[in-house]
Formats: sequence, C-alpha cells, structure tokens
Amino acid sequence: MIRMQPGLTCGKPSKAPTEPCASCGVRHLSICNALGDDEIGHLGQIVYEFEVLPRETIFREGDAAEHCFNVTSGSVKLYKLLADGRRQITGFLFEGDFLGLAFKKQHNFTAEAVTACTFCRFPLDKLEGLLGRYPKLEKRLLREAMEELAAVQDQMLMLGRKTALEKVASFLVMLSRRAAKRGRPGNPVAVPMNRSDIADYLGLTIETVSRTITQLKRDGVIAINDLNHVNVPKPEALAEIADGL
Repeated sequence: MIRMQPGLTCGKPSKAPTEPCASCGVRHLSICNALGDDEIGHLGQIVYEFEVLPRETIFREGDAAEHCFNVTSGSVKLYKLLADGRRQITGFLFEGDFLGLAFKKQHNFTAEAVTACTFCRFPLDKLEGLLGRYPKLEKRLLREAMEELAAVQDQMLMLGRKTALEKVASFLVMLSRRAAKRGRPGNPVAVPMNRSDIADYLGLTIETVSRTITQLKRDGVIAINDLNHVNVPKPEALAEIADGL
C-alpha cells in the first residue's frame, strides 16, 4: 500500500518540487548526488515520496516496470520464486540504494519491505529524459548497475563454494561494511532481517543458520545484543572465517 507524503498526491507534483531533494538526508549516498544544487530541481519535479510498512510489496516480479526508486530509509529484500514455491532472496537494499532499474518491460524480481521504508519514486520515462540532459546522472546509474552486478557475482561465489559457517560470516561482514559505507556503525552489526530471510539469501535452512550463529557465539566471535544487532568482539576472526582462512 503506497502512502503519499503530505503535500504530494499521485499524479500531481508538489507545490515546492525541489524541496524533497533539497532536504533529503541521503542525497550524498544516492544517484541524486550526481547533480549539483542548481540542477537537482529538475529531478525534484518528477519525484514522489511514499512509505510502506514492513512486509508490504513495492512491486512484484512480472509487474510493468514503470517506476524506479531511491530508498531513503529502511531496508528492502529482493527475491524470486521458483515454480514449486521456494524463494531465493537475491539481495538487500538500504538507505541510499537505487531500486527498479529494468532493462525489460517487466520487473524480473519482487521487492518487499523488511522494515518500515520510505522511498522517492521516479517515472522511468521521465528519468530517461533527464539522462540525455545530464550525462553525469547516466554515468552514476551505470555505476549503480555495475555495483549490482558485482554483488550478484559475490553471492554466486558464496552460494556455490562457501560452507555454512563461511556464508554466515560473509553475510555479517557484508552488512557491517555496507553500514560503514553509509556512515552507520559497522559494529554492532544491524541485522533487520529475520533468520528465514537470511536462510533464503544464503541458500541454507533456518535451522542451519541458527546452528551456525550459535557456533560463532560459542567460539566468542560474535555476541547477540538483541534480535536485530550482533556485536563482533573479534572482527578479524570473523573476516578470516568469511574468507575461508
């Protein structure tokens, strides 16, 4: 369910179209950072802000790819469903990440909120119109696509070659590094997703994820602060396990 922010209504620009971009707290992390202060207003004229609750769907696999999104707060999971109903989570997105850039007419995965999220939504046709006007924005989108490809390659390596212990350690290291990149604390590691999500991302069962976390706790590599935070008293040891050393 899409909830438009006050002053923004579906199909109509806000009265102050540049304000959402000018006051955005994650502009330095997102594609919008490619534009200067004198250019950002053109992007603001096509943007709509909205929010979703945890477990709500942003778009589904097979939906028409008409919009793309900046995540401005919260976390999102991307997944595909197999014919027998099994789910493979292909990635997690956080504030500043870009979502929905499609090379086909339909989305090829489902995007669902892990936590409460807010987004900026851009019509794809209007965004494409700005790319010709601002080549640096196009370059930034290309960089986003390259980073997404690199993340997919890392996941393929993890799914195909790493043990359960190495997978869970790699996952925690990845979350820590991505938090640090966004200017957030990398330790304790924020883990907003549940163990079912972690299992479907790592290609493991929930039971295996739980046993592996227990093993890391028993070895003193990690400590569980609460359901959504993992303290890492031995970050070097965790990194070595992730690398198979």
